[in-house]
Amino acid sequence: MIREVKRSVSSGYLMLAVLAAAQLGFAYLIFVAAKAGSVAGVIGAVLASIVVLICWAGLFMVHPNEAKVLQLFGKYVGTCHDPGLRWANPFYAKAAVSTRVRNFESGKLKVNDANGSPIEIAAVVVWKVFDTAEALFEVDDYVNFVQIQSEAALRNLGTTYPYEPHEDEGGLALRSNPVEIAQALREEIQERLAQAGVTVIEARISHLAYAPEIANAMLRRQQASAIIAARKQIVHGAVGMVHLALDELDENDIVELDEERKAAMVSNLLVVLCSDEAAQPVLNTGTLYT
Repeated sequence: MIREVKRSVSSGYLMLAVLAAAQLGFAYLIFVAAKAGSVAGVIGAVLASIVVLICWAGLFMVHPNEAKVLQLFGKYVGTCHDPGLRWANPFYAKAAVSTRVRNFESGKLKVNDANGSPIEIAAVVVWKVFDTAEALFEVDDYVNFVQIQSEAALRNLGTTYPYEPHEDEGGLALRSNPVEIAQALREEIQERLAQAGVTVIEARISHLAYAPEIANAMLRRQQASAIIAARKQIVHGAVGMVHLALDELDENDIVELDEERKAAMVSNLLVVLCSDEAAQPVLNTGTLYT
C-alpha cells in the first residue's frame, strides 16, 4: 500500500528570477559567440539555453487546500502541500488532488428494511481526501469510488434496521433514532473508504419514506397507532380526574354517595371526558331509583 510522503520543493519565485536571468545571460552569450565567429561557443550557449528552457517546465502552482502528487517516470516521490508558485524537477509528473471538503448526495434508493417493508432512502455524505497517495494510486477513480461505496453502505444500513420500532420490539430504528443511525452510517462508509485515503466527516439520511406501493397502508397504520396512543392518554387522565373528584367529595363531606351513585357518576364523567364531541347534559328530575 502506498502512503503519502510530504515533500518540500523550492520556491518558484526564486527559480523564476534565476531562470529568467540565466535565459537572458545565455542569449547574450550566443550573440557574443556568433559575433566572434566561435562555433563551439554558439553551440555551448545554445545547449545551455535548451537546458534552461527545460527547467522552465519545473514551475507549477499549488492552490490552497490542494496538493500536487509528484512522480518520476511512474515512481511516486512525494506530495507537495505548500501553496503558491513552486519549482521541482522538470521531469516530475504533477497530478493535482483537491483536499477540500466535499459532499455527495445519493439518489433515492429502494430497499427492504429489516422487517421486509420496501422503503426509499437517501443520504448526504461529507468527505475529504486525507492521503493523496492512496486516493490516486490505491483506487482507479476515488470520486466515483466514494459515490459507489456510500450507496452500498446506505443499502446495507437500510436492510439492517427497521423503518420504525414496534411496540413489542426494541433496538434502533431508521425513523426514531436519527443520531445513532447517522453515526452507524458514517462508521460503515468510513470503513469502506479507508483504503482510498478518504475520511468521512459526516453522513446523514436526507430522505426516508415508505415505498409508494405501501405508503397509504403504512400511513393508516401510523394514524391508528397515534389514535390509540392518544386514547390511552385521555383515558388515563380521565380516570385520574374521576378519582380526584371522588376524593374531593369525600374529604369535604359534600355529599354521601353509595356505590351505585358512584358508579353512575364515574360513568357520566368518563363519557364527558373521553368523548370526541361536547357532551349534551340531560337533567334528571327524578332519582336513580325511579
